[in-house]
Amino acid sequence: MKTVAIVQARMSSTRLMGKVLLDVLGRPLLFRVFERIQSAKNIDEIVVATSDRTDDQPIADFCAEYGFSCFRGSHNDVLDRFMQGAALHRADVIVRLTADCPLLDPQVIQKIVSEYREGDFDFVSNTLERTYPDGLDTEVFSFDALKQAHRESKKPSEREHVTPFIYNHPERFRLKNIKNEKNLSAYRWTVDEPRDLAFVRAVYAYMGDRLFGMDDVIRLLTEHPELSTINAGIGCNEGYKQSLLIDALR
Repeated sequence: MKTVAIVQARMSSTRLMGKVLLDVLGRPLLFRVFERIQSAKNIDEIVVATSDRTDDQPIADFCAEYGFSCFRGSHNDVLDRFMQGAALHRADVIVRLTADCPLLDPQVIQKIVSEYREGDFDFVSNTLERTYPDGLDTEVFSFDALKQAHRESKKPSEREHVTPFIYNHPERFRLKNIKNEKNLSAYRWTVDEPRDLAFVRAVYAYMGDRLFGMDDVIRLLTEHPELSTINAGIGCNEGYKQSLLIDALR
């Protein structure tokens, strides 16, 4: 059973243009994401999925420079991009991750993949009920569930955000949510805006060029609570909320 992590990436973020290749402690942000996924021991292959638009060529060039697998597909229909990339790389299980999360924890990824493998589920994630910091989002699902979503998803939000068709149909798919022992959902560790990037850079400045995990960052923020104020007050999942508004206008 081949498990493929697919990392969606684009240059055209409206709030922070080109964010995935901006510098984080001497390396592109996407490199930081990739090195953390590589440390998860139950991932067989990692693929960066970007669009075939010319403005995403720098991502393809980055992958070629560092020797990362890259698949290019539809810009707006990210679900189709995932489907085509998963099929090309013969994935049985897909781990969906995003390129704007340079604080991903390999242990969290491993845990969610293990829960999927050991159970009888179509979709396992830590996002159905949020108890992990925003920026540690990990979704694991079967290729069959992806095929069904690809075939039947009609709404713009479903095509852009890949998995809503799956988790919004619990009568069809076997879902499981992974909860953290302590609710840490108030923490924001993803990068959407300049303040988010400033926060991540501050964390890396303290932690240095080594692999660190969620618990290490929590300890850092406990010792230096002022760091959490850098990007305080920014909402969660703004992109998905915008997509739902577009759904409502159709």
